[in-house]
Amino acid sequence: MVIGSTLPLLFLDVDGPLIPFGAAQQQLPNGYPTYRTGHETQEADANPLITRINPAHGPRLLALPCELVWATTWMSDANECIAPWLGLPELPVVTWPEPTGEDEKDGLHWKTRDLLHWAAGRPFVWVDDEITDTDRTWMEAHHPGPALLYRIDPRQGITSEDFAALDHWLQLHVSQAP
Repeated sequence: MVIGSTLPLLFLDVDGPLIPFGAAQQQLPNGYPTYRTGHETQEADANPLITRINPAHGPRLLALPCELVWATTWMSDANECIAPWLGLPELPVVTWPEPTGEDEKDGLHWKTRDLLHWAAGRPFVWVDDEITDTDRTWMEAHHPGPALLYRIDPRQGITSEDFAALDHWLQLHVSQAP
């Protein structure tokens, strides 16, 4: 976390938002698009799903007025594999505790409480493909600042329209960060 930052946080999931996976093969005549970065890496050989990540998303993420934070089960592997593919610097990583099953019984996503704690009252966006209305309602009741829980369609991954919506919200909340 950047100490003293006045920017909102953007918690970013990988599977779904950056690596689209949910479309049926018949919906994609040529399969998922794949991308090359010009400097192929062992990570792409070790995990071919990385080639589904559009490297052009890196500069678009960096252009958003926020502090980017990995909020993914990839955890530190996101910095080792995904960040270089996107041309991102090493980012802070949310470390997840062992699941207790407590959230699931309430219908709350298992990441929700930890992201609230990590934000520590700062404005934030959470970009994920598993966000539900239950998470939104819970966050509205428990987070003292602005928060946008932004669901990405995992069949498409993050789109230009998503980037525009995120940028708009973040621009409105840059000055509201403590």
